[in-house]
Amino acid sequence: MQPGPLAGVRVLDLTRVLAAPYATMGLGELGAEVLKVERPGSGDETRQWGPPFVAGEAAYFLAVNRNKESLTADLANPADRALIQRIALTWADVVVENFKPGTLERWGLGLEQLRAQAPRLITASVRGYPPGDDRPGYDFVIQAASGLMSLNGPPDGPGYKVGVAIADITTGLFLLSGILAALYAREKTGRGQHVGVSLWESQLAWFANVAQSYLLTGQEPARWGNAHPQLVPYQLFAAADGHLVVAVGNDVQFAALARVLGNPAWAHEPRFATNPERVAHRDELVALMAAVLVERPCETWIGALTEAGVPAGPVRSVPEALAWAGQAGLSPVVAVDHPLIGELGQIPLPWRFSGTPSGVRRPPPRLGEHNAVVRSRFARDAADAAEPG
Repeated sequence: MQPGPLAGVRVLDLTRVLAAPYATMGLGELGAEVLKVERPGSGDETRQWGPPFVAGEAAYFLAVNRNKESLTADLANPADRALIQRIALTWADVVVENFKPGTLERWGLGLEQLRAQAPRLITASVRGYPPGDDRPGYDFVIQAASGLMSLNGPPDGPGYKVGVAIADITTGLFLLSGILAALYAREKTGRGQHVGVSLWESQLAWFANVAQSYLLTGQEPARWGNAHPQLVPYQLFAAADGHLVVAVGNDVQFAALARVLGNPAWAHEPRFATNPERVAHRDELVALMAAVLVERPCETWIGALTEAGVPAGPVRSVPEALAWAGQAGLSPVVAVDHPLIGELGQIPLPWRFSGTPSGVRRPPPRLGEHNAVVRSRFARDAADAAEPG
């Protein structure tokens, strides 16, 4: 496989669970060499998060740990601590961790101390909350406490969480982008630095227009279910055989929608002619559209709307979406050979590089799979360093 854009970058991965491992997996997919350090015996907690398990391997772990080697080390053991320190100081370009604050310092592996001894080293941390708040971060709690759940679900009743651990995933992406920026800065300055992100701050940053609207108006954001607060029509509708979504983003698209639905006059009615008016008369327009859309099947409407330039689509299940993507030639799943499972399907991260492609180069590692080769390598390095010059 052709080298990726981060070929030659070495990452010491002292992370577990989801947000930080997602970031280090991204570095690996971009071509970096990633060494994941795990607790002997149990490893990353997500190795036990299941079912499902296949050949003893948890789907959760397999999802975010490809392109890594696994080394087991007990950081309470002085010899293992010395090994990790040696790897950080002599091998790594980047050290990533998500321990509780103060843990690495107690073991003599504080990130500031490491950077003091290796000025080009980049360190990165994920926390649950901003500095000064040492509570552990859990995606579900962050979704609730950050306000995200207040935005999801039906307008009445309790809020809903997002169906994937979105606070973890977005935090991982923020961490990944921060590390990439630090690597770029090092090329100019010759020095590393620390990159820190928290789940809490990442979730707030993710609110975008919702938070901006509140800051401008002082009005608490409402929960809209499958509708949109600022765009109409932009929601779920029932067809004769299921549901589809219609997403009108401008007045030209609305005029095209009105023609497809057999009511071109809607585009010229004062109450519907512009988006602000459609928002003001949301209930009236939605009721009119619903009465028409329910008369025909989803695919009939989607085909006609798409041809007219109106964004629309079906509500698919995950298996249906993956099948459709494959049929469309998108290669949504790549296969990698796993020593226990055999052919293991993985969904690659979506970069497309014209010259230095990213890719799935190795399967998620078994616990301690690379112990012998890694320990041998750094034992030799230590012996070489001890030889008189």
